[in-house]
Amino acid sequence: MENNSSIALRLTGKKRDIGGFGVRRIIPVAECRAVGSFVFLDHMGPAMLKVGEGMDVLPHPHIGLATVTYLYDGSIMHRDSLGWVQEICPGDVNLMTAGRGIVHSERSSEEARKTERAVNGLQMWVALPKEHEETAPAFSHTPQSGLPAISGDGWQGRLVAGSLFGETSPVKTLSRYFFADIRCAAGACVQFAPDYDEAALYVVEGEIEVDGELVEAGTCAVLRKNPAVTLTARENSIIAVLGGDTMPEPRFIYWNFVSTSRERIEQAKADWKAQRFAGVPGDDSFTPLPD
Repeated sequence: MENNSSIALRLTGKKRDIGGFGVRRIIPVAECRAVGSFVFLDHMGPAMLKVGEGMDVLPHPHIGLATVTYLYDGSIMHRDSLGWVQEICPGDVNLMTAGRGIVHSERSSEEARKTERAVNGLQMWVALPKEHEETAPAFSHTPQSGLPAISGDGWQGRLVAGSLFGETSPVKTLSRYFFADIRCAAGACVQFAPDYDEAALYVVEGEIEVDGELVEAGTCAVLRKNPAVTLTARENSIIAVLGGDTMPEPRFIYWNFVSTSRERIEQAKADWKAQRFAGVPGDDSFTPLPD
């Protein structure tokens, strides 16, 4: 981008098959390892699943991060090694804090497989602060009704995490970050000036201008530091805005493990190979460590 652009990077990611349908991996890429403490952003779908089809992400481990799962269409059944069984539906948020180690699976329920349905959503990983990397694992679910509504002229949405537009989400986090779902009518303008070091927006559907520069669906615009921009919808659009404060230490990432320590990741790899992680009750499947 030119020096006077509000956009530092444009990311479109690559699609791959994960758990039975297409997923677009936006972050991390070589040119962008993180936005604030967000070290991972996947767009699941959009996909239309036929009767009998479903999402099947087998039990797999995490350390050193918190997963944030948010859906626009469809549903996913979450199960984890703490014993949680929770279906997530559009507008809800699942926050799973891996800490020193957790295992979970994500599948379509048997009931959901009985009908043709759309699946569309985001999953993000937030790196835990160094002092909380070995915290006890935890899980929380907040329904749409528990998330603050945000709105302006021609747009509305929900604040999922952090503080933005004069609201603060009740979702408890271990670091300063934000995530919001914004729905814009054609022509709507959003004055976006988050009180965080770093921010990005991902266009889930539609077309958005960032200070006059077009950003199309499936594109993530990483903004320059300490952003203050005008977002204008060229058509009815859905955008995700996210970001946070810059992490003081770099993160190492291998598979589903995130840490400030390479040695800790090696230990997690050894523990998973030896099946020393707790299992997911009722789901005995196993995902091997990648070669």
